[in-house]
Amino acid sequence: MFGNPPPDRPKIGPQHNAGGLLGSPLRLLSGTVMWVAGVFCVSTLGYVLAGWLLSDAAYMVLTTVYSVGYGAVRPIDTPFLRVWTSGTIVLGCTGMIVLTGALIQVFNLYQFRRLLGLDRMQTEIEALDGHAIVCGYGRIGVQLAKSLTEAHHPFLIIERDAAMAEEARSAGYLILIGDATHEDTLKQAGIARARVLACVLPDDAANVFITLSARNLNPAVQIIARGEAPSTESKLFHAGADKVVLPTHIGAERITELILFPATESVLFDITEVGSIKRNLNNFGLDLEVVTAGDNGALTGATVGEAERRGNGAYFIVQIDRAGGQSIQHPGEDVRIEPGDLIILVVRGSRLSAGAIFNAPARKRYGRLFIG
Repeated sequence: MFGNPPPDRPKIGPQHNAGGLLGSPLRLLSGTVMWVAGVFCVSTLGYVLAGWLLSDAAYMVLTTVYSVGYGAVRPIDTPFLRVWTSGTIVLGCTGMIVLTGALIQVFNLYQFRRLLGLDRMQTEIEALDGHAIVCGYGRIGVQLAKSLTEAHHPFLIIERDAAMAEEARSAGYLILIGDATHEDTLKQAGIARARVLACVLPDDAANVFITLSARNLNPAVQIIARGEAPSTESKLFHAGADKVVLPTHIGAERITELILFPATESVLFDITEVGSIKRNLNNFGLDLEVVTAGDNGALTGATVGEAERRGNGAYFIVQIDRAGGQSIQHPGEDVRIEPGDLIILVVRGSRLSAGAIFNAPARKRYGRLFIG
């Protein structure tokens, strides 16, 4: 008796109500169109059976249902034609009246919803201050929108493709349909009040143009731009971008890090504070990584002091976890690295150079390439 409602029970909400409100005029319109079309075909067939030409019959029915009153195409001089014409007048004219009313309802409702939607959107945009503007709702834009929503950071998406804009609107995001390369669109998005603008379009030329326009409209806004080709990075900086992100480069670098530091994810995953620690280190240009000392590793058997000197400042060792379970925090310079040790590093600068040093075989000689 007090169980959950049946799964097929319709949900009541704004979207459902809006759909029902719009669905009723649409159903009326489609039904009336089918009715008028049926009356037209049946009535035309009746005149044809009475001996009229098809063209005369169709014209007669058309002028009758539209109440034009140009007169009969041919004489209505038999009881059948009089009854048939009377039926056409009653059914056809009534159908046209209902059809006209249904069309007016649909047009008014669509216009009403459009005006309400635009007004509400413009009101929400005008209420934004210190927000982020995301140009493009592609693969990166989708992920960026999800992350900003989770962080409760106000943002607005500019998308020129109507289908993708509707997808963003369905996801609950504030969307402005327009071309971000146009200054008017950026002004409508509140570029003068925005704190940051993210150009994440897959078109380098468009990102450069948007960056130029945004910098001209708001010299104080922080601009983060996406670049596909490495040669675009300098152009974006010259256009006024504060940060340039190269997704291809980042992806390749991340895969390389996973190859060089395979133990990082598994070791640091269970440390609840690791996210905060890594963020704090990133503020100082540092990062946290974990490497495993191989049996024939270049630094296996070396002391901590020797390992750090070989890195020439690229990293320093903060903890060593032995295979037997012993954990050495803040190891001294005389502690030796043994095979199988998990070594937690604080890396400065290039993480790839640090990984190259620890992953190199013992016989490999090190030059400036590895000590960064």
